[in-house]
Amino acid sequence: MYRIGTVNIDTSHAPSFAEILLRDNRARYTAVYNDAFRTDEEVDAFINRFRLEKRYYSLDEMAKNIDLAFIQGCNWDRHIECIMPFINVGVPVFIDKPLVGNMKDVNIIESLEKEGAVILGTSALRYTYEHDSFFAVPEADRGDIVHVTTMVGVNDFDYAIHSIESIMGFLRNTSPKSVRFIGTSKVGETPCDSYYVMFDNGASSCYHICMKGWQPSTALVMTTKTSYTYKIDTSKVYEAMLRHVCNFLEGKENGLVSAKIMCDSIKILLAGKKSKISGGKEELINELTENDEGFDGTQFEKEYAAIQRTNAKK
Repeated sequence: MYRIGTVNIDTSHAPSFAEILLRDNRARYTAVYNDAFRTDEEVDAFINRFRLEKRYYSLDEMAKNIDLAFIQGCNWDRHIECIMPFINVGVPVFIDKPLVGNMKDVNIIESLEKEGAVILGTSALRYTYEHDSFFAVPEADRGDIVHVTTMVGVNDFDYAIHSIESIMGFLRNTSPKSVRFIGTSKVGETPCDSYYVMFDNGASSCYHICMKGWQPSTALVMTTKTSYTYKIDTSKVYEAMLRHVCNFLEGKENGLVSAKIMCDSIKILLAGKKSKISGGKEELINELTENDEGFDGTQFEKEYAAIQRTNAKK
């Protein structure tokens, strides 16, 4: 049984993952470290519910007693800080979405991987059963992908990453070339931001973000042969992703991608933001710099924590 330690149980992902792992009995959460907004009472409840062995107050100490660390704090600006104690002693890390939020941290992640760090992640929307069903069709029948369109709701980063990861899960073996903000539509009080992405192999994609409220994750895949439509079954996305994680731990074939490939998704969103700021100019991925505006993880944590505390009082 492989031992997993989780760092900061901010979101619903930690209990959802823990429950699936207990059921499948291939790996399980055994340790937790928490220095974010969740209370001691919430941490104790998590430990008791999922039968964890210990709460650690030192990441260095936790690293000696686990096989894999899950970094699940919602403040992506702290992800680098949180992974280093594990990377320093050769423990693989899984960074929950979003990986990071700016080019400085992207460059650090890519450098760490080049130096030998094992960094896994990020959104489960890359690893869905719907993606599996697409690639299960023989290539001669399904054709080559020409275009992918995805839709999601809520916001332009923490949730939008799902849409991008879904696109990248279909458009394997190619890299994003440029992003252009198309514009914002609005019906009543509901706005939708739209973006256009070009890839090195000539394929394209669009992602649309409903900026008011949750939307189901959907995808349209157009190929040289036909088109496929998917409404992602969100009740199974964590199960599908954790299957790959367990395969990795067991040394079996898995679909987990490199940190460099995961960083492409972050670069798409950063280029999209840059294009929106510039009024819709096409922004090249290879021209992104550390001076470009990123996404503020610390501010997101403050807002997210406030929402969670309000919901807890209801």
